[in-house]
Amino acid sequence: MKPDLFEAPDYYLLDDLLTEEHKLVRDAARSWVKRSVSPIIEDFAQRAAFPKEIIGGLAEIGAFGPYIPMEYGGAGLDQISYGLIMQEIERGDSGVRSTASVQSSLVMYPIFAYGSEDQKQKYLPKLATGELMGCFGLTEPDHGSNPGGMVTHFKDKGDHFLLNGAKLWISNAPFADIAVVWAKNEEGRIHGLIVERGMEGFSTPETHNKWSLRASATGELIFDNVKVPKENLLPGKNGLGAPLGCLDSARYGIAWGAIGAAMDCYDTALRYARERVQFGKPIAATQLQQKKLAEMVTEITKAQLLAFRLGQLKNEGKATTAQISMAKRNNVDMALKIARDARQVLGGMGITGEYPIMRHMMNLESVVTYEGTHDIHLLITGHDITGFSAFK
Repeated sequence: MKPDLFEAPDYYLLDDLLTEEHKLVRDAARSWVKRSVSPIIEDFAQRAAFPKEIIGGLAEIGAFGPYIPMEYGGAGLDQISYGLIMQEIERGDSGVRSTASVQSSLVMYPIFAYGSEDQKQKYLPKLATGELMGCFGLTEPDHGSNPGGMVTHFKDKGDHFLLNGAKLWISNAPFADIAVVWAKNEEGRIHGLIVERGMEGFSTPETHNKWSLRASATGELIFDNVKVPKENLLPGKNGLGAPLGCLDSARYGIAWGAIGAAMDCYDTALRYARERVQFGKPIAATQLQQKKLAEMVTEITKAQLLAFRLGQLKNEGKATTAQISMAKRNNVDMALKIARDARQVLGGMGITGEYPIMRHMMNLESVVTYEGTHDIHLLITGHDITGFSAFK
Protein backbone atom coordinates (compact mmCIF):
# COMPACT_ATOMS: atom_id res chain seq x y z
CA MET A 1 0.00 0.00 0.00
CA LYS A 2 1.35 3.39 -1.00
CA PRO A 3 1.72 5.97 1.79
CA ASP A 4 -1.12 8.45 2.17
CA LEU A 5 0.47 11.74 1.11
CA PHE A 6 -2.77 13.73 1.03
CA GLU A 7 -2.52 17.51 1.37
CA ALA A 8 -5.77 19.46 1.60
CA PRO A 9 -6.26 22.39 -0.77
CA ASP A 10 -7.01 25.70 0.99
CA TYR A 11 -6.88 28.22 -1.81
CA TYR A 12 -8.79 30.93 0.08
CA LEU A 13 -7.00 30.35 3.41
CA LEU A 14 -10.11 29.10 5.19
CA ASP A 15 -7.92 27.78 7.97
CA ASP A 16 -7.66 31.41 9.12
CA LEU A 17 -11.41 31.32 9.85
CA LEU A 18 -11.20 28.19 11.99
CA THR A 19 -10.66 28.19 15.74
CA GLU A 20 -7.79 26.27 17.28
CA GLU A 21 -10.31 23.68 18.46
CA HIS A 22 -11.61 23.27 14.90
CA LYS A 23 -8.07 22.64 13.64
CA LEU A 24 -7.27 20.17 16.40
CA VAL A 25 -10.45 18.21 15.72
CA ARG A 26 -9.85 18.26 11.96
CA ASP A 27 -6.20 17.29 12.23
CA ALA A 28 -6.96 14.43 14.63
CA ALA A 29 -9.52 13.04 12.18
CA ARG A 30 -7.14 13.52 9.24
CA SER A 31 -4.32 11.69 11.01
CA TRP A 32 -6.61 8.83 11.98
CA VAL A 33 -7.84 8.44 8.39
CA LYS A 34 -4.26 8.33 7.11
CA ARG A 35 -3.31 5.77 9.74
CA SER A 36 -6.39 3.56 9.98
CA VAL A 37 -8.53 3.96 6.84
CA SER A 38 -6.26 4.61 3.86
CA PRO A 39 -4.13 1.45 4.32
CA ILE A 40 -7.13 -0.90 4.34
CA ILE A 41 -10.01 0.72 2.49
CA GLU A 42 -9.21 -0.43 -1.05
CA ASP A 43 -9.08 -4.04 0.09
CA PHE A 44 -12.39 -3.81 1.93
CA ALA A 45 -14.05 -2.03 -0.99
CA GLN A 46 -12.84 -4.70 -3.40
CA ARG A 47 -14.21 -7.39 -1.09
CA ALA A 48 -17.45 -5.47 -0.45
CA ALA A 49 -16.95 -5.73 3.31
CA PHE A 50 -17.28 -3.21 6.13
CA PRO A 51 -14.14 -2.84 8.31
CA LYS A 52 -15.71 -3.26 11.75
CA GLU A 53 -12.32 -2.83 13.39
CA ILE A 54 -12.47 0.93 12.70
CA ILE A 55 -15.54 1.49 14.90
CA GLY A 56 -13.44 2.12 18.00
CA GLY A 57 -11.29 4.61 16.13
CA LEU A 58 -14.32 6.50 14.86
CA ALA A 59 -15.50 6.82 18.45
CA GLU A 60 -12.07 8.01 19.61
CA ILE A 61 -11.96 10.90 17.14
CA GLY A 62 -15.45 11.98 18.21
CA ALA A 63 -17.19 10.92 15.01
CA PHE A 64 -20.21 9.54 16.87
CA GLY A 65 -22.40 12.41 18.03
CA PRO A 66 -19.69 15.09 18.18
CA TYR A 67 -22.29 17.80 18.88
CA ILE A 68 -24.12 15.75 21.54
CA PRO A 69 -23.51 17.23 25.03
CA MET A 70 -20.80 15.59 27.11
CA GLU A 71 -23.34 14.60 29.79
CA TYR A 72 -24.68 12.06 27.28
CA GLY A 73 -21.27 10.86 26.09
CA GLY A 74 -20.83 13.23 23.16
CA ALA A 75 -17.93 15.59 22.62
CA GLY A 76 -19.99 18.79 22.96
CA LEU A 77 -18.45 20.26 19.79
CA ASP A 78 -20.01 22.81 17.45
CA GLN A 79 -21.43 22.19 14.00
CA ILE A 80 -18.32 23.28 12.11
CA SER A 81 -16.31 20.68 14.03
CA TYR A 82 -18.89 18.07 13.06
CA GLY A 83 -18.59 19.10 9.42
CA LEU A 84 -14.80 18.96 9.47
CA ILE A 85 -14.86 15.45 10.94
CA MET A 86 -17.25 14.31 8.19
CA GLN A 87 -15.01 15.95 5.57
CA GLU A 88 -11.96 14.08 6.75
CA ILE A 89 -13.73 10.72 7.07
CA GLU A 90 -15.22 10.96 3.58
CA ARG A 91 -11.80 11.88 2.25
CA GLY A 92 -11.05 8.32 3.32
CA ASP A 93 -14.28 6.78 2.06
CA SER A 94 -17.93 7.79 1.67
CA GLY A 95 -19.08 4.48 3.11
CA VAL A 96 -17.14 5.03 6.32
CA ARG A 97 -18.58 8.53 6.55
CA SER A 98 -22.05 7.03 6.05
CA THR A 99 -21.53 4.83 9.09
CA ALA A 100 -20.59 7.86 11.20
CA SER A 101 -23.35 10.06 9.75
CA VAL A 102 -26.04 7.50 10.49
CA GLN A 103 -24.80 6.94 14.02
CA SER A 104 -24.59 10.69 14.73
CA SER A 105 -27.41 12.38 12.86
CA LEU A 106 -29.94 9.62 12.33
CA VAL A 107 -29.65 7.63 15.55
CA MET A 108 -28.10 9.77 18.28
CA TYR A 109 -29.70 13.03 17.16
CA PRO A 110 -33.34 11.83 17.24
CA ILE A 111 -32.82 10.15 20.61
CA PHE A 112 -31.25 13.37 21.94
CA ALA A 113 -33.81 15.72 20.32
CA TYR A 114 -36.99 13.66 20.64
CA GLY A 115 -36.21 11.01 23.26
CA SER A 116 -37.09 10.79 26.94
CA GLU A 117 -34.44 11.32 29.59
CA ASP A 118 -34.41 7.57 30.26
CA GLN A 119 -33.84 6.88 26.55
CA LYS A 120 -31.01 9.39 26.40
CA GLN A 121 -29.28 7.90 29.43
CA LYS A 122 -29.79 4.34 28.22
CA TYR A 123 -28.60 4.67 24.64
CA LEU A 124 -26.52 7.80 23.97
CA PRO A 125 -23.38 7.05 26.01
CA LYS A 126 -23.06 3.57 24.49
CA LEU A 127 -23.70 4.91 20.98
CA ALA A 128 -21.00 7.55 21.50
CA THR A 129 -18.38 4.89 22.28
CA GLY A 130 -19.51 2.51 19.54
CA GLU A 131 -20.50 -0.12 22.11
CA LEU A 132 -23.91 0.14 20.46
CA MET A 133 -24.30 0.79 16.74
CA GLY A 134 -27.51 2.05 15.21
CA CYS A 135 -29.39 2.51 11.95
CA PHE A 136 -32.29 4.65 10.73
CA GLY A 137 -35.40 3.17 9.16
CA LEU A 138 -37.31 5.61 6.92
CA THR A 139 -36.99 4.59 3.24
CA GLU A 140 -39.25 1.75 2.12
CA PRO A 141 -39.30 -0.46 -0.99
CA ASP A 142 -42.09 1.67 -2.52
CA HIS A 143 -41.50 4.99 -0.76
CA GLY A 144 -38.19 6.83 -1.19
CA SER A 145 -38.60 10.49 -2.17
CA ASN A 146 -42.13 10.37 -0.70
CA PRO A 147 -41.51 9.08 2.84
CA GLY A 148 -44.91 10.31 3.97
CA GLY A 149 -46.42 7.48 1.93
CA MET A 150 -44.83 4.84 4.16
CA VAL A 151 -46.86 1.74 4.96
CA THR A 152 -44.85 0.45 7.94
CA HIS A 153 -47.23 0.73 10.88
CA PHE A 154 -47.79 -0.17 14.51
CA LYS A 155 -50.83 -0.92 16.64
CA ASP A 156 -51.41 -0.31 20.34
CA LYS A 157 -51.78 -3.67 22.06
CA GLY A 158 -52.15 -2.37 25.59
CA ASP A 159 -48.78 -3.11 27.16
CA HIS A 160 -46.78 -2.90 23.90
CA PHE A 161 -46.89 -1.82 20.25
CA LEU A 162 -47.06 -4.36 17.42
CA LEU A 163 -44.87 -3.25 14.50
CA ASN A 164 -45.16 -4.51 10.92
CA GLY A 165 -43.54 -3.44 7.66
CA ALA A 166 -40.16 -3.17 5.93
CA LYS A 167 -37.42 -0.63 5.25
CA LEU A 168 -34.86 -0.70 2.42
CA TRP A 169 -31.40 0.77 1.68
CA ILE A 170 -30.52 1.04 5.35
CA SER A 171 -26.85 1.80 6.14
CA ASN A 172 -25.48 -0.13 9.14
CA ALA A 173 -28.54 -2.41 9.20
CA PRO A 174 -26.68 -5.76 9.01
CA PHE A 175 -24.75 -5.15 12.24
CA ALA A 176 -26.82 -2.50 14.06
CA ASP A 177 -27.79 -3.13 17.65
CA ILE A 178 -30.72 -0.72 17.51
CA ALA A 179 -32.84 0.87 14.80
CA VAL A 180 -34.67 4.19 15.00
CA VAL A 181 -37.72 3.27 12.95
CA TRP A 182 -40.38 5.58 11.61
CA ALA A 183 -43.87 4.11 11.31
CA LYS A 184 -47.52 5.18 11.30
CA ASN A 185 -49.87 4.62 14.20
CA GLU A 186 -53.49 3.59 13.74
CA GLU A 187 -54.47 7.22 13.03
CA GLY A 188 -51.80 7.48 10.32
CA ARG A 189 -49.48 9.71 12.37
CA ILE A 190 -45.73 9.08 11.97
CA HIS A 191 -43.78 8.26 15.14
CA GLY A 192 -40.26 7.09 15.91
CA LEU A 193 -39.63 3.84 17.76
CA ILE A 194 -36.40 2.30 19.01
CA VAL A 195 -36.25 -1.33 17.90
CA GLU A 196 -33.55 -3.53 19.42
CA ARG A 197 -31.81 -6.47 17.80
CA GLY A 198 -33.11 -9.67 19.29
CA MET A 199 -36.74 -8.62 19.36
CA GLU A 200 -38.76 -11.47 17.93
CA GLY A 201 -39.80 -10.88 14.32
CA PHE A 202 -37.08 -8.30 13.65
CA SER A 203 -34.51 -9.20 10.96
CA THR A 204 -31.88 -7.29 8.95
CA PRO A 205 -30.96 -9.09 5.70
CA GLU A 206 -27.90 -7.63 3.98
CA THR A 207 -28.02 -6.05 0.51
CA HIS A 208 -25.42 -7.56 -1.83
CA ASN A 209 -24.08 -6.89 -5.35
CA LYS A 210 -23.56 -3.14 -4.88
CA TRP A 211 -21.22 -1.27 -7.20
CA SER A 212 -21.22 1.68 -4.80
CA LEU A 213 -20.46 2.15 -1.07
CA ARG A 214 -18.91 -1.29 -1.14
CA ALA A 215 -17.10 -0.77 2.17
CA SER A 216 -20.38 0.12 3.88
CA ALA A 217 -22.88 -2.43 5.18
CA THR A 218 -26.34 -1.92 3.68
CA GLY A 219 -29.46 -3.93 4.38
CA GLU A 220 -33.18 -4.14 5.02
CA LEU A 221 -35.23 -3.93 8.17
CA ILE A 222 -38.05 -6.45 8.35
CA PHE A 223 -40.74 -6.22 11.04
CA ASP A 224 -43.03 -9.22 11.37
CA ASN A 225 -45.31 -8.65 14.36
CA VAL A 226 -42.47 -7.17 16.42
CA LYS A 227 -43.48 -6.39 20.00
CA VAL A 228 -41.97 -3.00 20.86
CA PRO A 229 -42.17 -1.84 24.50
CA LYS A 230 -44.12 1.39 24.89
CA GLU A 231 -41.17 3.05 26.56
CA ASN A 232 -39.31 2.73 23.22
CA LEU A 233 -41.55 5.32 21.53
CA LEU A 234 -39.77 8.66 21.02
CA PRO A 235 -42.11 11.06 22.86
CA GLY A 236 -40.65 14.45 21.92
CA LYS A 237 -41.91 14.90 18.37
CA ASN A 238 -44.08 13.15 15.80
CA GLY A 239 -45.22 13.71 12.24
CA LEU A 240 -43.07 13.70 9.09
CA GLY A 241 -41.13 16.70 10.38
CA ALA A 242 -39.48 14.50 13.01
CA PRO A 243 -37.49 12.25 10.63
CA LEU A 244 -36.93 15.14 8.22
CA GLY A 245 -35.28 17.07 11.06
CA CYS A 246 -32.81 14.21 11.41
CA LEU A 247 -32.16 14.28 7.69
CA ASP A 248 -31.32 17.98 7.88
CA SER A 249 -28.48 17.12 10.26
CA ALA A 250 -27.29 14.24 8.08
CA ARG A 251 -27.47 16.26 4.87
CA TYR A 252 -25.44 19.01 6.49
CA GLY A 253 -22.73 16.44 7.27
CA ILE A 254 -22.86 15.20 3.69
CA ALA A 255 -22.32 18.73 2.38
CA TRP A 256 -18.99 18.74 4.23
CA GLY A 257 -18.21 15.10 3.55
CA ALA A 258 -18.44 15.43 -0.22
CA ILE A 259 -15.74 18.10 -0.08
CA GLY A 260 -13.42 15.50 1.41
CA ALA A 261 -14.00 13.09 -1.46
CA ALA A 262 -13.45 15.91 -3.96
CA MET A 263 -10.24 17.00 -2.24
CA ASP A 264 -8.86 13.48 -2.35
CA CYS A 265 -9.59 13.18 -6.07
CA TYR A 266 -8.06 16.60 -6.78
CA ASP A 267 -4.96 15.92 -4.68
CA THR A 268 -4.47 12.57 -6.40
CA ALA A 269 -4.88 14.09 -9.87
CA LEU A 270 -2.56 17.01 -9.12
CA ARG A 271 0.15 14.75 -7.74
CA TYR A 272 -0.15 12.37 -10.72
CA ALA A 273 -0.14 15.21 -13.28
CA ARG A 274 3.10 16.58 -11.86
CA GLU A 275 4.80 13.19 -12.07
CA ARG A 276 3.38 11.75 -15.30
CA VAL A 277 5.56 12.65 -18.29
CA GLN A 278 4.25 12.55 -21.87
CA PHE A 279 5.74 14.19 -24.98
CA GLY A 280 8.79 15.14 -22.95
CA LYS A 281 7.11 17.08 -20.13
CA PRO A 282 4.79 16.52 -17.15
CA ILE A 283 1.16 16.51 -18.20
CA ALA A 284 0.61 19.21 -15.53
CA ALA A 285 2.38 21.56 -17.94
CA THR A 286 -0.29 21.12 -20.63
CA GLN A 287 -3.22 23.47 -21.05
CA LEU A 288 -5.94 20.82 -20.97
CA GLN A 289 -4.79 19.29 -17.69
CA GLN A 290 -4.28 22.71 -16.10
CA LYS A 291 -7.85 23.59 -17.10
CA LYS A 292 -9.15 20.50 -15.31
CA LEU A 293 -7.07 21.08 -12.19
CA ALA A 294 -7.83 24.80 -11.99
CA GLU A 295 -11.56 24.15 -12.29
CA MET A 296 -11.33 21.47 -9.60
CA VAL A 297 -9.70 23.72 -7.03
CA THR A 298 -12.11 26.54 -7.90
CA GLU A 299 -15.16 24.36 -7.30
CA ILE A 300 -13.70 22.91 -4.09
CA THR A 301 -13.05 26.43 -2.81
CA LYS A 302 -16.63 27.50 -3.56
CA ALA A 303 -17.96 24.41 -1.78
CA GLN A 304 -15.73 25.06 1.23
CA LEU A 305 -17.09 28.59 1.56
CA LEU A 306 -20.67 27.33 1.20
CA ALA A 307 -20.19 24.69 3.88
CA PHE A 308 -18.40 27.04 6.27
CA ARG A 309 -21.14 29.67 6.09
CA LEU A 310 -23.77 26.97 6.53
CA GLY A 311 -21.88 25.78 9.59
CA GLN A 312 -22.03 29.27 11.05
CA LEU A 313 -25.77 29.37 10.43
CA LYS A 314 -26.16 25.95 12.06
CA ASN A 315 -24.25 27.14 15.11
CA GLU A 316 -26.58 30.15 15.34
CA GLY A 317 -29.72 28.02 14.89
CA LYS A 318 -30.54 29.85 11.66
CA ALA A 319 -29.86 27.21 8.97
CA THR A 320 -33.01 26.31 7.04
CA THR A 321 -33.88 23.01 5.41
CA ALA A 322 -33.67 24.70 2.00
CA GLN A 323 -30.19 26.08 2.72
CA ILE A 324 -29.02 22.63 3.77
CA SER A 325 -30.55 21.11 0.62
CA MET A 326 -28.68 23.61 -1.55
CA ALA A 327 -25.35 22.75 0.04
CA LYS A 328 -25.91 18.99 -0.10
CA ARG A 329 -26.94 19.11 -3.75
CA ASN A 330 -24.20 21.50 -4.89
CA ASN A 331 -21.33 19.88 -3.04
CA VAL A 332 -22.10 16.30 -3.97
CA ASP A 333 -22.60 17.25 -7.62
CA MET A 334 -19.31 19.14 -7.47
CA ALA A 335 -17.50 16.15 -5.99
CA LEU A 336 -18.90 13.77 -8.59
CA LYS A 337 -17.80 16.01 -11.46
CA ILE A 338 -14.33 16.37 -9.94
CA ALA A 339 -14.03 12.60 -9.54
CA ARG A 340 -14.86 12.12 -13.21
CA ASP A 341 -12.36 14.76 -14.36
CA ALA A 342 -9.69 13.43 -12.02
CA ARG A 343 -10.17 9.96 -13.45
CA GLN A 344 -9.46 11.37 -16.91
CA VAL A 345 -6.26 13.02 -15.69
CA LEU A 346 -5.02 9.61 -14.59
CA GLY A 347 -6.04 7.94 -17.82
CA GLY A 348 -6.16 4.16 -17.56
CA MET A 349 -4.58 4.19 -14.10
CA GLY A 350 -7.66 6.03 -12.86
CA ILE A 351 -9.79 2.89 -13.01
CA THR A 352 -7.47 0.79 -10.85
CA GLY A 353 -7.53 0.26 -7.11
CA GLU A 354 -4.01 1.63 -6.94
CA TYR A 355 -5.65 5.05 -6.79
CA PRO A 356 -8.85 6.05 -4.92
CA ILE A 357 -10.63 7.96 -7.68
CA MET A 358 -12.88 5.26 -9.15
CA ARG A 359 -13.91 4.18 -5.64
CA HIS A 360 -14.86 7.76 -4.79
CA MET A 361 -16.73 8.10 -8.08
CA MET A 362 -18.78 4.98 -7.48
CA ASN A 363 -19.49 5.98 -3.89
CA LEU A 364 -20.65 9.43 -4.90
CA GLU A 365 -23.18 7.90 -7.28
CA SER A 366 -24.97 6.77 -4.12
CA VAL A 367 -24.37 9.98 -2.17
CA VAL A 368 -25.93 12.05 -4.97
CA THR A 369 -29.11 9.98 -4.54
CA TYR A 370 -29.47 9.12 -0.88
CA GLU A 371 -30.94 11.40 1.78
CA GLY A 372 -32.71 13.37 -0.92
CA THR A 373 -31.94 12.93 -4.60
CA HIS A 374 -30.17 15.56 -6.70
CA ASP A 375 -33.46 16.53 -8.35
CA ILE A 376 -35.54 16.56 -5.17
CA HIS A 377 -33.11 19.00 -3.55
CA LEU A 378 -33.40 21.22 -6.61
CA LEU A 379 -37.18 21.29 -6.14
CA ILE A 380 -36.76 22.12 -2.44
CA THR A 381 -34.78 25.20 -3.49
CA GLY A 382 -37.37 25.95 -6.16
CA HIS A 383 -40.19 25.75 -3.63
CA ASP A 384 -38.29 27.99 -1.25
CA ILE A 385 -37.64 30.78 -3.76
CA THR A 386 -41.00 30.69 -5.61
CA GLY A 387 -43.42 29.72 -2.87
CA PHE A 388 -44.92 27.00 -5.07
CA SER A 389 -44.48 23.28 -4.42
CA ALA A 390 -43.75 21.14 -7.47
CA PHE A 391 -44.16 17.90 -5.50
CA LYS A 392 -47.94 17.69 -5.86
